[in-house]
Amino acid sequence: MIKAVIFDFGGVLAEEGFREGLKAIAMKNGLNPDDFFKTAEHIIYETGYVTGIADESIFWRALREKTGIKGRDYELREEILKRFLLRPEMFKYVDNIRFAGLVAAILSDQTNWLDEINEKTPFYRYFDFIFNSYKIRKSKRDSSIFSEICLRIGVRPSETIFIDDNIRNINAAESEGLKTIHFINIADFEEKFKAVLKQEDL
Repeated sequence: MIKAVIFDFGGVLAEEGFREGLKAIAMKNGLNPDDFFKTAEHIIYETGYVTGIADESIFWRALREKTGIKGRDYELREEILKRFLLRPEMFKYVDNIRFAGLVAAILSDQTNWLDEINEKTPFYRYFDFIFNSYKIRKSKRDSSIFSEICLRIGVRPSETIFIDDNIRNINAAESEGLKTIHFINIADFEEKFKAVLKQEDL
């Protein structure tokens, strides 16, 4: 029986502001958006910013040195944060999940930006647990995070559904025994979510 549902943030509960913001920065600087995004994604992990080892200034400095982009830290940050638009339809699902007596949690490879987004448009209150890589010092690139999070919630991996738009994270969660839904869009999610619940007789 399913006892907990864990959501990714960007790309699931909200529009993917990190990717789209970086692509906007690339275009303003005359760079290839896809190549720039891959570079930035590599650097945010390599510097340790995503796991709280380094601060934001180190990330932007490394990205400037690698790509030559212009702009102050706060200007670049705003290009990303303003694109993390919450999806009301998904939060209705979170409400229903908790009403049904299930645990609702977030597991996100995010930085201190997640708290900043919550300050502007509060959403933490919808969840029982918030697991942010920046604070727990481990990202979803380490698959052991999934079983560890289940332990902290107090459920078994087999009793947990994990939802993410990144197939790499989905595969990692499955390897730890979680049920998963690869998020494509809301309509597709609705069908997959109902199918998983029906399969589990919830």
